[in-house]
Amino acid sequence: MNITIRKAQDKDVIDLQNIGKITFSETFSKDNSVQNLNEYLETAFSTEKITSELADKNAEFYFAEFENEIIGYLKVNYGESQTEIKNENALEIERIYVLKDFHGKKVGQLLYEKAIELANERNVDFVWLGVWEQNLRAIRFYEKNGFTAFDKHLFKLGDEEQIDIMMKLSLH
Repeated sequence: MNITIRKAQDKDVIDLQNIGKITFSETFSKDNSVQNLNEYLETAFSTEKITSELADKNAEFYFAEFENEIIGYLKVNYGESQTEIKNENALEIERIYVLKDFHGKKVGQLLYEKAIELANERNVDFVWLGVWEQNLRAIRFYEKNGFTAFDKHLFKLGDEEQIDIMMKLSLH
């Protein structure tokens, strides 16, 4: 299976919105109300938000592609663009999402490896992320890759407060 990883460009707003909405829905729709999910999708993947995130010099998106189809994506943040820990010596993996049809085909691992490559290029001390406490598949994935839990924080999805487990991986 020949999967390529490419950096998203300003012209990729609609593709990014599409893959973002589809993969988030596939991942979380069974555990959340339609109203809360739709509210989140409209905000998190609005044209304005995606356009500004693509223009942010401290945030990068990468697509995983198979046969010219976008099948997953990665979002990383540096410096002030990190959602919580604003550490210059850290990289945040904000999102790794893969279409359900491609789960178990190492797409998430390739996107993860791209994030680690970026972290090493920037010579950061650690990589961190937040993962929903009920997303056991993702937690196992990150644990398998050496991440350990270090804290928790609240994540608002519509009118519901959820707990994210904060995990990190030291690189030095």
